[in-house]
Amino acid sequence: MDIVKKYLNLLVILISIITLFSGLTQVVMPGLVLDLIGSELSPTSSHFFAIVGMFMALFGGLMLHTVYRAQTSYEAVLWCALQKLGAFVAVTLGVIKNIFGPVALGVALFDLFSGLLFLYYLKQRRENWPS
Repeated sequence: MDIVKKYLNLLVILISIITLFSGLTQVVMPGLVLDLIGSELSPTSSHFFAIVGMFMALFGGLMLHTVYRAQTSYEAVLWCALQKLGAFVAVTLGVIKNIFGPVALGVALFDLFSGLLFLYYLKQRRENWPS
């Protein structure tokens, strides 16, 4: 766990950047991403996947923004962690229901890791917040 502590800020920043840019990719090219995760492609699925991408980009940007604030926002980190954990559940259910192919489990596991890491970051930063 010491290596995680040492690189915690860097990991949170990298995950935030990946979330921001993968969300923007979903907004601009939802069909490509749907194809990569083994899902059917239709105008409806593309449209809704682009909407999901927009929210991913927003949460990635929020987390990146809050990491660089003088006073890290407890609420922002908590909600970003919950978004990641919710994404894990949603994508996993999509795989179970055969909406997404098995490769999407990699995305789900990344979201699970990210959500747990954000909660750990929250715990580590807690001593810096005013009561």
